Amino acid sequence: MTYPHGSWTGGTLTARSFLKPHHVARAVFHPAWIPQSLDPSVDALKKVRVIAGAVAGFGVYTFVEGGFAFDEMLDNAATACLVLLFITPLTVGVMLYLWQRSGAGTVAQLKEPLMRSLKLLLLFIGSALGTVLIFQLGGALGILGTMLVSVVGLWMAFFVIAGAYRISGNFFGTAVVHRCLPPLLATVTTWLMAIPDLVTGDLHGLSLAMGVFFILGAPVTVTAIAMLEMGRLRTRYGIRLADHPAVLSPMPTPTPGPTPTPPPPSYAPNGFVPPQGPPYTPSGNGQGHPHGTSPQGNPYAPGPQNPYAPGRQNPYAHQPPYNPPAPPPYHPR
Repeated sequence: MTYPHGSWTGGTLTARSFLKPHHVARAVFHPAWIPQSLDPSVDALKKVRVIAGAVAGFGVYTFVEGGFAFDEMLDNAATACLVLLFITPLTVGVMLYLWQRSGAGTVAQLKEPLMRSLKLLLLFIGSALGTVLIFQLGGALGILGTMLVSVVGLWMAFFVIAGAYRISGNFFGTAVVHRCLPPLLATVTTWLMAIPDLVTGDLHGLSLAMGVFFILGAPVTVTAIAMLEMGRLRTRYGIRLADHPAVLSPMPTPTPGPTPTPPPPSYAPNGFVPPQGPPYTPSGNGQGHPHGTSPQGNPYAPGPQNPYAPGRQNPYAHQPPYNPPAPPPYHPR
């Protein structure tokens, strides 16, 4: 299979883009080399998976306990970064081992897409941890420093939140390695974030039934959507998680639909618009004039031979057409 090349952002960033952090996050965390969705149904499943993943990331129990805590969100973000830094390479490594054992391909064939996905993972984790550090250091500075740090921190917060939305959809661009890796990684990550609370019994002040429901609700939902997504990839496109990416045929890129015909102008009678341009434009093949043209392209130009040109023999040059010669005079004998 082939992998796309090109710049990271595809040339979409400008100086004005940095006034809108979500535009920068879209260009940085959803690079141009990430393949597009195969069809709208798979793309819709990804969006639903992102919503369920957001529920798992922030934790519904935080709102049930009595409100949203910003400090707790920072702690959860730092914990999620450490989980991602550990579990994502581990899960991909297990799949690489299984693909290597199948004998259909080698790990070296996947080096380029793996390195790009690793860079995207480290870039997101560094941005998230940097944002947490900015807010933690804000209180140790003076008033002016605190204001400056607050502005930078708010920009970084919007940048990371928008980036998390993009990352949840493409899961660090791992679809460029294998189309089934994003739903697999989403499933493994949400379960690993929920299991410690169940094992330790930390239900965050909720009852047993409510705690189990809110803790397991998001992982179960993400798993069901991921299984449905991988099922459609298998039945519609023949993409199986156990198959090495080298044996998968390249998927055709989505083609844009036909360009719609513009409606006729309001002054056109009965919707008919006559052909634009000069109607008798001369052409070299005689198709621009209703009566044809000469080989020179001018319908009124003289032909290549003129029967009345000077120097040519004219049968009527010395004989008027309407003055016959006089008969000889009559000489009677």
